[in-house]
Amino acid sequence: MSVFASLVERLADLLQPLFGASAAAAAIVLFTALVRLLVHPLSRAAARGQKARTALQPRIAELRRKHAKNPERLQRAVLELHAEEKVSPLSGCLPSLFQLPAFFLLYHLFSSSSIGGEANALLSHRLLDAPLGGRWADALGGAGPFGGAGLVYAVLFVFVAGVALFSYRLTRRTMAANPVPPGAGGTDGQQAPGLGAITRVMPFMSFFTLVTVAVVPLAAALYVVTSTTWSAVERAVLHR
Repeated sequence: MSVFASLVERLADLLQPLFGASAAAAAIVLFTALVRLLVHPLSRAAARGQKARTALQPRIAELRRKHAKNPERLQRAVLELHAEEKVSPLSGCLPSLFQLPAFFLLYHLFSSSSIGGEANALLSHRLLDAPLGGRWADALGGAGPFGGAGLVYAVLFVFVAGVALFSYRLTRRTMAANPVPPGAGGTDGQQAPGLGAITRVMPFMSFFTLVTVAVVPLAAALYVVTSTTWSAVERAVLHR
């Protein structure tokens, strides 16, 4: 973790002339953008995989009708179809999985009072009046929602809500263009139990980012906000 702390510090030093006291916050945003740039090939592959899986749905529905009374044969047939078309059912998960280590590194880095036996100097960095190691609860317990730190969080919440609304509309539009066919996930033409509820809840998942921003250290929140914004723009471009 000390190596990662040094990387953030060096990025902050490079950005100091442009961002002053908020250079560490800018370094986190830049670091997040670099991570997302590295993951972008996986995101492109995931988008291609999603389109391919959507195109396979009629054939999978036919397999479900054909093997409705033999679940094991159905599973093998679906796997064989994916292998034949070179479509991975898990490709959509890879971009998120590859980002998790970076998020947890930032979370622990700005939640630890010491690094390598020495005081964590990164905790002294701020975004305007809000410390990067602080949380929304700290801002509310300090000067309140209209204090300096509280206003930083207010701007973040408004921004995240705007991105979430954009993602919500994008998800609804994508789902409308690619509806779940009858019999998806089930047999005898019936939808799998719970799939309908998941489909209804999915467009609202983007709003859960607001909860994350409220409970994690500000540094980790900046990572989430930057990554979520990147994801929304990336999805709009790749799924257009």
